[in-house]
Amino acid sequence: MLSIKNLTCLTFCFTLVACASMGIGSKMEKQQEILTMKDNVLTQLFANKPDTRAQINAAPGYAVFSNANVNLILIAAGTGYGVVKDMKTRKYIYMNMAEGGIGLGLGVKDYRIVIVFHTNEAMNNFVNTGWTFGGNADASAKSGNKGTSVEGELYYGDVTVYTFTENGLALQATIKGTKFWKDSELN
Repeated sequence: MLSIKNLTCLTFCFTLVACASMGIGSKMEKQQEILTMKDNVLTQLFANKPDTRAQINAAPGYAVFSNANVNLILIAAGTGYGVVKDMKTRKYIYMNMAEGGIGLGLGVKDYRIVIVFHTNEAMNNFVNTGWTFGGNADASAKSGNKGTSVEGELYYGDVTVYTFTENGLALQATIKGTKFWKDSELN
């Protein structure tokens, strides 16, 4: 049975997480907003890690996501949106993401994820299956160009994942699962 305190925390968590949705607008407006986010994130990644430009250009595909995450004591949740680009066909696949987990932490952060697929199989598996599981430990305190955060670069077989905080204040260590799926409205 949920106590009033736990129910309040869950309601607050899901309310904040809902803010990461695409909001209102036509299909084309939403697609353009995602592509603009992708371009901005890649510009930032290339400025901080110039070698990633060649890595992405040589890859069969890549994905870029914007995510908002909330962690309240023992519960973590987040949601976001993004796009996968198939470099061979030059086509975009618009996707959503959601994550949930447990662990110690407190904070809210807005972060970006760039995923580089080193094989077509890895990209197709991601687009068609989309699950990832893993631990997460980070500390961030950032607003615009001010503040600091611990950035990540991870390798999972045929995939390289880059993460960086856009804004937020968080200290967390969680075990979480993330689900990525095709956006039926935008594809």
